[in-house]
Amino acid sequence: MIVHGLVQGVFFRDTVRRRAQSWGVAGRIRNNWDGTVEAVFEGESDAVERLVELCRKGPSGARVDRVEVSSEEREGLRGFEIL
Repeated sequence: MIVHGLVQGVFFRDTVRRRAQSWGVAGRIRNNWDGTVEAVFEGESDAVERLVELCRKGPSGARVDRVEVSSEEREGLRGFEIL
């Protein structure tokens, strides 16, 4: 997923990481040079969908303009990291 808007410098990645860990979702999240945030999630479909919805809204202070979601093959990720 790629999140566009005011999504850097507002604790977006840390908020997503904390929720992912509490909901048992593995993956990674990083800031991109163009101001977007990119994330990969693996886990139970309902927990992943909750994370997608969280990213559509963002934490307080964020302004999400657009979210691009795509499906990919599972990588067998463990844990959740901020890159």
